[in-house]
Order: sequence, then C-alpha cells, then structure tokens
Amino acid sequence: MSSILVSIIIPSYNEQDVIGACLNSISAQSYKNTEIILVDDGSQDKTIEIAKKYKAKIVKQGHKGPGPARNLGASIAKGKILVFVDSDMTFERDFVKDLVLPIVKGKSIGTFSKNEMNANKDNIWSVCWNINRNWPKDCLIPPNYPDQAPVFRAILKKEFDKVGGFDATGEYTDDWSLSRKLGVKSTLARGSVYYHANPSSLPEVYKQARWIGKNEFVSGNFYRQARSLVLYSFPVSFLIGFTKSITNFDFHFLIFKFIYDFAIWISVVKSFTREAKSK
Repeated sequence: MSSILVSIIIPSYNEQDVIGACLNSISAQSYKNTEIILVDDGSQDKTIEIAKKYKAKIVKQGHKGPGPARNLGASIAKGKILVFVDSDMTFERDFVKDLVLPIVKGKSIGTFSKNEMNANKDNIWSVCWNINRNWPKDCLIPPNYPDQAPVFRAILKKEFDKVGGFDATGEYTDDWSLSRKLGVKSTLARGSVYYHANPSSLPEVYKQARWIGKNEFVSGNFYRQARSLVLYSFPVSFLIGFTKSITNFDFHFLIFKFIYDFAIWISVVKSFTREAKSK
C-alpha cells in the first residue's frame, strides 16, 4: 500500500491562524509516501511565510477560489491518488491511510469520510451553527448521512484528469462538480477521522453565510432565488430563530439566526443583480 504516492492538495487564502496546525497535522500522518501541495489563492497575510516552515510544495495564483486552486495543485501533482483537504482542518494520524484504503484495494475510484468532527464544539457560535443545521454538537456530518456523497475527499488522479477536474467558477459547489462530471458519487472510507471548525464569531458567521448564499440550491435559478428570499426573510428568520432558541434553551441562537439569514438574503439579492447586468 505504501508504494503508492498520494498527493495532498491544500487550497489556502489568508489562513495564517490555522495553516500551521493543518500542515503539522498532515505532515504527521502514518501514511508516509505523500507529497503536500499548498496552493496559495492570493493570500495577503503570513500564510506563505508560515507554510515555508513545513515540507510542502507551494504554488501561487491570484484570488480565484478553491476550485481553481485545487485544479492548479492537481496539475502539478505526481501522486496516483489525490487527497483534497482545507487549510482549517486537522487530522487523526491514520486519516490518509484510512481514506485511500478502498481506492488502493480497487473497491472505489474515490472516497469521503463521515468522521468530520467539530473542532470548536464548545464555542457558542459553533454550537449555534450546528443547531441551525440540525446536527449533533460534536460532528459536522449527521450520523444518518448516506454511504455515498457528491464530494470526493480522495480520488484517483486519472479519474480526476479524465473530466478536467473541478469546475473553476470559484463558487460554493465547485467541489460537487467532479461527481456530476463522472456520473458517480464517492464512497465511504471508514475511520479517517478529521476535525473542522465552524465559524467562531459573528463576523465569521456572516462571511461564511455569504459564501453559502452562492450555493446553486439557494440562488441557482429564479425559482430558488424567489424561494430563498422568503425563507431567509426577517419574519421567517425570527420565527425559526425564536422557536429554536426556546427548544434549545439558548437565546444566542436568535442573534445567530438573524446574522446568518441576513447574509444569505444579501447573497441572493446580489445574484439577481448579477443576472440583470448579464442580460
């Protein structure tokens, strides 16, 4: 198994606060035959300076988004298997080994893991994020999630190259595009535990929700835009926020819900504006 080179690709944009922990964690993997490729997406902080302390190939691009960054990393990757992680993730020691095992055994062309644990589960806004998603406090993927997914955490490079990689729009659902192009979903890799933090402050909640508002299932066409303007409007936001605040005994959630839904609403409104300008 260890004779197969695995390329680990990390897109990064202004991640100076977390990139060190990510690179330290991924460098300590039990699966040693790896190359680590960090793609800097136009950072203006100390991300690259910190990354240079670790054994990673660093490539740069202008700020285009994670899809194009992952494609750039894959274009220089030498591994037979590609693994895609984010800069704000950390990993159990066997994460890579467990993730690629079904691919190495020829049972899958690509895998994902349901063991995405909440790295900041004691932060109040992180808790609110999970309440909003109806998730348990300590994990970011619900236990009843199916054993197939539209997102590939690991994939054979030849399959990735066959379809030209991810869509390069820079939008929220770029990482789902491989599944659409290939016509298959990724399969579950058991084990493979990793940690991912929710937004831990209201400004972070707003920023992430604005990004989520670009989701094609939120603002992808006129019907979804109109529906989202209602679902994320103030009256609906207040009703849901107040109800969940009562049922969860946490009135922080009402504040969270206003910020989150307002950010989504703004993104949907801007999607109308973009469409109007393009016509």
